[in-house]
Amino acid sequence: MFVGHELLVDVSFSSAQARLTDLSQGGLLDSASEKAYGDGLDSLIRIGPLGDMPGLSKLVRVHFRELVVREDSAVLTLRWEATGAGGRLFPVLDADITLTAASEQATRLTLAGAYRPPLAGLGIRLDAAILHHVATATIKSLLSRIAGALARPGNDADVA
Repeated sequence: MFVGHELLVDVSFSSAQARLTDLSQGGLLDSASEKAYGDGLDSLIRIGPLGDMPGLSKLVRVHFRELVVREDSAVLTLRWEATGAGGRLFPVLDADITLTAASEQATRLTLAGAYRPPLAGLGIRLDAAILHHVATATIKSLLSRIAGALARPGNDADVA
C-alpha cells in the first residue's frame, strides 16, 4: 500500500537541508519517529476494536540512511518497524522524506512510502478498514514534527 503526505515549510531549501542533516545525525528524528508512531497507534486504538490490549507494542525501530543531497533536492530514506511482542501485527514502512525548493524562502517537505499489511488476506481487509487511516495519521504527525523543527531551528521540542 502506498502512503504519502506533503507540507510547505517557510524556510529556504539550503536552511532546511542543513537542519534536516542536523536532525538526522543528532538522533532527534528517532524521537520524532517514535512519537509519530505512538500517535498512529493511539489513533488505531481509538478507531479500532482493539481497546487497550495488553502486550500491544508501542516500541518502534527506526532506520535512517544518510541524507542524499542533489542540486535541487535532498532525500532521507527511512524504515519503521514495530518491535516487541505485538510487532508482527503492524506493517513495516519504507519511505523517502524529500526536500525540494518551492521558492526562495519556502521548501516542500514530502514523505512517500509503501508498506505491506501484516497477516496476509486479513491484513488487507484491516488495511482497508483501519490501518491505512493509521498510516496516514502517523506520517502526518511525523511530517508536522519535522516541519516545525525545520522552520524553527534550535527548538528541538518541536521534533520530540
